[in-house]
Amino acid sequence: MKRYGDVVAVNGLDLDVLPGECFGLLGPNGAGKTTTVEILQGILTADAGAVEVLGLRWGKDDDELRQRLGTQLQETLFAEKLTVFETVTLFRSFYHRGMTPAGALALVGITEKHRAWVKNLSGGQRQRLALAVALVSEPELLFLDEPTAGLDPQARRQLWDIIRALKAQGRTVVLTTHYMDEAERLCDRVAVVDQGRVIALGTPRELIASLGAEHVVEFGVADGAAPAADALARVPGVREVRYENGTIRLTVAQIHETVPALIGLLRERGVELTELVTHHATLEDVFLHLTGRTLRDE
Repeated sequence: MKRYGDVVAVNGLDLDVLPGECFGLLGPNGAGKTTTVEILQGILTADAGAVEVLGLRWGKDDDELRQRLGTQLQETLFAEKLTVFETVTLFRSFYHRGMTPAGALALVGITEKHRAWVKNLSGGQRQRLALAVALVSEPELLFLDEPTAGLDPQARRQLWDIIRALKAQGRTVVLTTHYMDEAERLCDRVAVVDQGRVIALGTPRELIASLGAEHVVEFGVADGAAPAADALARVPGVREVRYENGTIRLTVAQIHETVPALIGLLRERGVELTELVTHHATLEDVFLHLTGRTLRDE
């Protein structure tokens, strides 16, 4: 548990991360993800509860833990007037063992920038540099805290490829993110966190399956003349009905049954359909189901 005055940032959060997996902490900004990771990294001290990392404990095994952990923070401030190579060399000097600075830069794909000043790097290049610094000690456990926040789509996908390569090497990764698609693509298991506690835990496939449906249908109607929830719930295949900012969301099991029946219901009642969108159920839909709100509400 971690409390800041009257605010409980982490509230009885219980986690076990398995060797060799990419474990995701998934949730909105302010859910307690970063606070949890900072406690695991020894940056913060928990107000209550036990923290064990790699079989060791902060306050007793600090030096050994620092040698075996790697960390990429949400935002890393580097010396602007060092080169990329000098920066990684500096951080490599903090560890008893590890890869060469050149090897770390090659691993994250910025070898061509080794002579560039840090101040001249783009946002994506800075994130790669931060990852190189986190990896230069060849850590047994790697923490990545919102590693793609603020990056453009291309830079995000490039970092995803690097994380997939780390997984292929058998490294254990703890990833915090509020991007649902990121968690689905990268994580073996995810813990959905909200208001400082875990509200769901499992593989992405398991959590999506917990909805009892594979698809989501979102539609709008003219003049707000939507059928009542009980009428929509009787449409074949519908598992859940939600109204959200003028849009109706149906969680459905068999989309090929639901959509024709829905259109038929609206036509029968003289309701004009203004939009209709379908997609496979995602972790975003799991979060909505569990909390009654989307991440966009945050």
